[in-house]
Amino acid sequence: MLIQKTKADQTYDLHEEKNMKIIDEAIKSGQTALSEFESKKLLAHYRIPVTREILVESRKSLMEAIGEIGYPVVLKGCSPDIAHKTEKGLIRVDIRNEDEAFAAFKEITGEMKDSAHSVLVQEMVRGKRELVAGLTRDPQFGPCVMFGLGGIFTEVLNDISFRVAPLEESDALEMMREIRGHKILGAVRGMEAVDITMLADILIAIGKIGIENENIAEIDINPLIITGNRPVAVDALIVLGSSRK
Repeated sequence: MLIQKTKADQTYDLHEEKNMKIIDEAIKSGQTALSEFESKKLLAHYRIPVTREILVESRKSLMEAIGEIGYPVVLKGCSPDIAHKTEKGLIRVDIRNEDEAFAAFKEITGEMKDSAHSVLVQEMVRGKRELVAGLTRDPQFGPCVMFGLGGIFTEVLNDISFRVAPLEESDALEMMREIRGHKILGAVRGMEAVDITMLADILIAIGKIGIENENIAEIDINPLIITGNRPVAVDALIVLGSSRK
């Protein structure tokens, strides 16, 4: 049986009350972060585009999920206790057949022996441009939105900009212009220009999440891949920091 799934478009059939309980339930259970799946459910609630993905726990549900999503897929270990999946060897990409899927599932669940064995089956999103977006809660200024060049070299390139939430569209557009690599958002090397309005809406939404959810300490969407001209959150982490007394 398939466990849960999210959609990649902007018409999420998600119940508001259920989604807004994600944070409370996580804090009550002692989580310090949401899993990737939980993080994306919350992002989806705010109309941030995320990958189509289904959470599975068995070989049978794995194949059902792949049947719904279609090859190629990505498999990821999924647990609120695992923040850095790449470093822990919990990601397998570009899986194209049943044998590869079963092998990847076995390897990932084997590596997760100390955690829950849920595996995320995710559509394979392709794009040469990778961005990062997120939020940090500053002790003085409160929630601050971050945007910049993403991918595995985010920390090395350090090409990012910040704004204090809430954001207007003009703030989001200024953030895009401020990064040194802003030209990659335009039509370059045969790639079409990024949908800037859609990207601005994502940054505005991140600020709204920070304003409306005081128990969120950080949001990290990396990478935010440009596929065609659309930004899609391929990986996401929400860190919790309880504000309750």
